[in-house]
Amino acid sequence: MDTDLILVIGLALAVLSIPSVVSAFSDGRAPRASALTVLIAGGMIVYAINTHPGGYALEDIPTSVLHVVARYKFW
Repeated sequence: MDTDLILVIGLALAVLSIPSVVSAFSDGRAPRASALTVLIAGGMIVYAINTHPGGYALEDIPTSVLHVVARYKFW
């Protein structure tokens, strides 16, 4: 699998899990599913950074997202 795709999926999971974490804390519940999603997203991001030749710089992330969206556009 492409490291750009893994990075973008990990970032998307991380961003989408934030409302779930906030909702669980505001309801007084333990955020079990949210925590698992955050761990999976973090693992994907770390894996993508470690396996990409030269790693990713912070400036490379928008370019990677645009490349993935352009390659896998669904419209």
